[in-house]
Amino acid sequence: MEQRRGLIVGVVVGLLWAVGKVSVPQITKLGIDRGINGDGSLPFWTGLVVAAAVIAGIFTAFRRWVAFRESRWIETRLREQIFDHLLRLHVGYHDRTQTGQLMSRASSDLQQLQAFVVMIPITLSNLAMIIAVVVLLLASHPYLAMFALAPLPLVNVLASRFSRRIQPVVMAVQQEQAQLATVVEESVSGVRVIKGFGAEGVQFAKVNIEADDIQRVSMEAARIRSRFLPALDVLPALGLVAVLGIGGHRVIDGAMTVGDLVKFNAYITMLIWPLRNLAMTVALGQRASVALTRVNEVLSTPSAIVDPLVPVPLPAATIERPVGEVRFRNVVFAYEGSDPVIDGFDLTIPAGRAVALVGATGSGKSTLVRLLTRFHDVRSGAIEIDGVDVRSMSLADLRSAVGIVFEDTFLFHDPVRVNIAFARPGVSEDVVQGAARLAGAHEFITHLPEGYDTILGERGYSLSGGQRQRIAIARAIVAEPRVLVLDDATSAVDPSKEHEIREAMSTVMRDRTTIVIAHRSGTIALADTVVLLDDGRAVAVGSHEELLATNDRYRQVLAAWAVRDEDGDDDAPTPNPEATTAVVGSPVAFSRAVDGGVV
Repeated sequence: MEQRRGLIVGVVVGLLWAVGKVSVPQITKLGIDRGINGDGSLPFWTGLVVAAAVIAGIFTAFRRWVAFRESRWIETRLREQIFDHLLRLHVGYHDRTQTGQLMSRASSDLQQLQAFVVMIPITLSNLAMIIAVVVLLLASHPYLAMFALAPLPLVNVLASRFSRRIQPVVMAVQQEQAQLATVVEESVSGVRVIKGFGAEGVQFAKVNIEADDIQRVSMEAARIRSRFLPALDVLPALGLVAVLGIGGHRVIDGAMTVGDLVKFNAYITMLIWPLRNLAMTVALGQRASVALTRVNEVLSTPSAIVDPLVPVPLPAATIERPVGEVRFRNVVFAYEGSDPVIDGFDLTIPAGRAVALVGATGSGKSTLVRLLTRFHDVRSGAIEIDGVDVRSMSLADLRSAVGIVFEDTFLFHDPVRVNIAFARPGVSEDVVQGAARLAGAHEFITHLPEGYDTILGERGYSLSGGQRQRIAIARAIVAEPRVLVLDDATSAVDPSKEHEIREAMSTVMRDRTTIVIAHRSGTIALADTVVLLDDGRAVAVGSHEELLATNDRYRQVLAAWAVRDEDGDDDAPTPNPEATTAVVGSPVAFSRAVDGGVV
């Protein structure tokens, strides 16, 4: 409603502007005929022309201000809307959609829409002025007006053809810009990989290809504009030639006054820019149409994960019933177009207990965490927190109840304290520092150049892997979750430094329901219970020592991960149990070998 009101105000101001512009040639005509050739007062008519021009100038400024105010307001609201929608879309959408495409829609496409919206009140006022000028010319001298206005239908025909030709080219330009944004975004995000492999030339070649494609389609658009826009400029000027030629003879013959001729010239000149503006509006309209289509592709995409109509709140903690119990009931899940990753998984984690999920690559460990937080929904079965199905909770309640320390730690380009307090921006300094102490991060933070006010670089890469992980753990602590998930939180840390993270983890896990996804023996040993996953099922449950002693598959999986840690190869083959026993001799020797980094 506010947006519509603002556009209406812009249109009204534009109409007043048109009245002021149209009145100037008419007053000039009267001034010439009465003030110069007649017996009227020349200063009076001069002052009247100046007053009309000043009023028109005032409304010109006001018209532009209103037009830009409304267009920027619409652009801002759309940018907020698309950003909010992007954050609400499910993780699967972001997994298959290029970041550069989304960035293009949220930036350049919205700018195209803003450029068109700003032209709406301006174009409507220009149309009003064109109509008023045509009516005045036909009313005063129809014969001369017919010659002066004869090129106008051709202008309309050319504008229509221009619109049809430019639209697909404009769409191609915007698509190529999105492709370039994707390559640049990937190159900046992966600059360490690029430099590590000396592949700068590879990425430069990709950018070169996309830049050349943009140049090609942009030049095609320029060629179309160069054919049509000059014609749209020339045609109205032909009317001016007709006025000068035919009108001049009529003045000599006494059929027109000098004031009429000046008025006709002024009106025909006045038509050139609005007609040119109409052609620009057509071109902007085509770009805006393409941009709106691309933006609408995002806004019209429904999220697969939404809040229930009537969310069920989580029960409050009591002395008799601590909170944090997690239960998986016959959970089945498959990613789109693939076989089930989780197939009949059952597990109950009592409140305050720690469970480690162990399995080979692709066994479904991280998928279970994604299902717990509703990054995806189960195909069948149910997942409950404190007896409430996660699909029955609001997403805000669910994700505040589950805190995750991801394998790939992401820190923001903000001060350390802002990163730690990310989930609760208003917490006190004592809470931030308390979380940092629990996570074992306080000491190294105080040695940073500005302590907790130190601004971290891109993704926190100015810190070591262990330091980033400890800040991530502190961030999870501040969130005060009922359930803490440590998703392979030590995998990016050098094994020789892992004990530092383990100490912080053991402190944080105390009396808190914790799900640990791990493959290193020392980290797994932090959990009360270990669950071995294989093909999406829990095939063994017990303590770390029990499974080492009794389960060949468990020893096989840990041996495979140990080899990968040693080789730095995530695709290393999985050794068989016999080979494992031959290498380490016994389950006890195997445990010592893994902890000591022998295997």
